[in-house]
Amino acid sequence: MLKPRWKRDALDAKKAFRDALAVWFAANGRDYPWRRTQEPYAILISEVMLQQTQIATVLGRGFYTRFLATFPDVNSLAVADDDRLLKAWEGLGYYRRVRMLRETARAVIADHGGEFPTELDALMKLPGVGRYTAGALRAFSAGLPAVVVDGNVARVLARLMGFTSPVDDGAGQKQLWEWAEVLADPARLGFTTLP
Repeated sequence: MLKPRWKRDALDAKKAFRDALAVWFAANGRDYPWRRTQEPYAILISEVMLQQTQIATVLGRGFYTRFLATFPDVNSLAVADDDRLLKAWEGLGYYRRVRMLRETARAVIADHGGEFPTELDALMKLPGVGRYTAGALRAFSAGLPAVVVDGNVARVLARLMGFTSPVDDGAGQKQLWEWAEVLADPARLGFTTLP
């Protein structure tokens, strides 16, 4: 049985797909502060803040810039006491995220001399860093090929591929990551994420 036409087109014509994605991003990509830096710490903070919070809230209410002003690097975050840490995160909710960020900072200092690793396995061994965040750190801070699949990417890939299985179970996630890895353009490291 033949694959649906759109699936054949995307997988068989990767260059055309990648070029179209780059054109789309150039026309529609938004300018965010974390896209203006390659500092892994700043990128990590943005990724964790955005896990459960909308961009409009993170930026519009100043959470991102205020947090970085309070804790400008892994060292300052690693030694933060609970009161100061929770106060800086106040209003974002899901306080486990900020506690895990502190544990990540401590691990970066203890295990990597204060420098973020760039290897996928080493990044994923950091507390609270999963495949998505590790990929984002590799691509955006280290300029290395990486793939990230979040909820938006999963929905786009599911539509593109005519995928009707659940996208949030193990088998669905495995398939979506495989497609993303095939379609990602290693020559355009800023475009390793799909819209």
